Amino acid sequence: MTALSGLTTRGRCLFAAGTAAALCSVVLDERDLLRVGLFTLLLPLLSALVTRRSRTQVSVERAINPARVQAGDVARMRLTVRGRGTLGGGTMVLQDSLPYSLGERPRFLAPRPVRGQCVVLTYELRPTLRGVHTVGPLAARFTDAFGLAEHDEALGEQLRFVVTPRVEKLAGHPAGAATGRGEEGIARARSGQGLDDVVVRPYRHGDDMRRVHWRSTARRDELMVRVEERPWVGGTTVLVDVRNAAHRGPGPTSSLEWAVSFTASVCLHLSSAGKGLRLLTNEGVPLLAEDVLGARSDAVVLDTLARLAPSRRRELTLEADPAEGRDLVAVLGMLSADEAHRLAVRRPSGSRTSAVLLDVRQWAGLGDTMAPSQEPAARVLRAAGWRVVTPLPGEEMGAVWARLCGRGAEGPPATTAPRAVWHGGVG
Repeated sequence: MTALSGLTTRGRCLFAAGTAAALCSVVLDERDLLRVGLFTLLLPLLSALVTRRSRTQVSVERAINPARVQAGDVARMRLTVRGRGTLGGGTMVLQDSLPYSLGERPRFLAPRPVRGQCVVLTYELRPTLRGVHTVGPLAARFTDAFGLAEHDEALGEQLRFVVTPRVEKLAGHPAGAATGRGEEGIARARSGQGLDDVVVRPYRHGDDMRRVHWRSTARRDELMVRVEERPWVGGTTVLVDVRNAAHRGPGPTSSLEWAVSFTASVCLHLSSAGKGLRLLTNEGVPLLAEDVLGARSDAVVLDTLARLAPSRRRELTLEADPAEGRDLVAVLGMLSADEAHRLAVRRPSGSRTSAVLLDVRQWAGLGDTMAPSQEPAARVLRAAGWRVVTPLPGEEMGAVWARLCGRGAEGPPATTAPRAVWHGGVG
């Protein structure tokens, strides 16, 4: 029965005809008919046996060039099918196993090689979605020269293929707040003159009135508050919001994939500028064990983001300052005003903080009435001194980054504090 299971329709018909001829020869006592019947009966069985042995006489080697590509780029797969036996003849139907995000599954028809021969097959991979994909094994169907039998077999090993997020070239750096914690912020804080070595900045809504520096207020005729000296902490923290509920859009065109691609672009840009880099998710989980810096950091960052899976958490909950005293660049999905407030209060006043706030309704196709407007959250963040931009689908990442760097960016609102009146006190 095992041999019969490998027969094609032609083979089964020939086997049935041979069986019938053999039975008729016995009834009619025709020896010549018996010989024909036995030959017709045994031929498909012999073909099935030979075809079944073919699987042990073929090996497959595969190679991908390059082994890591960005989503949307092209890689080339090379399959080398080598013969290891002496039985030739027949054909092979080969189909490689691919996830649908890598394109259509290629199909080949090739002769079965014998020992010392090989068949080289190539095809292109066109990944549309980032991730660590598994390619293989190769599904092979061996057929004998008469088409009487066939046998299916999985050949070769599986191979890992890394598809990283799409990266665009960025230029410049985000403009700092009045007194950022990064290098530029500290330089500005220490460059003030005529302030008696006291670091001050304009009053912002929510500042404690006890921190008002009255001497500077009288000189500038506007409310000025003291900025406490803080230890300098270098580097930048990039926060990416990967909550599945906070994004909209299908597959590679979703706001989530745009956020991950923009995060990758920012990380590579900051790393190339020689700045220390930390990468966090919306849950505050570090994606990198420590600061990455140098030439090898690009591959580390891209591989990390390629593996990044959406989070099931629905709310943005961070227990402390996610940047831990560093500059912060936050790439955020759908955000309520309350979540924006909780995030803003975690950051010390005067810290250099930027946010890319995605209006996910624009990624929902025909519109999503369930997604609220991002404007209330944007107002809360700007009121806290954050620099906020709200990109649209299709907008180039370089243009979004330029806006975040101050070239057309939507920065903090102008100070709305009342005109100060000096009461003669000394701060």
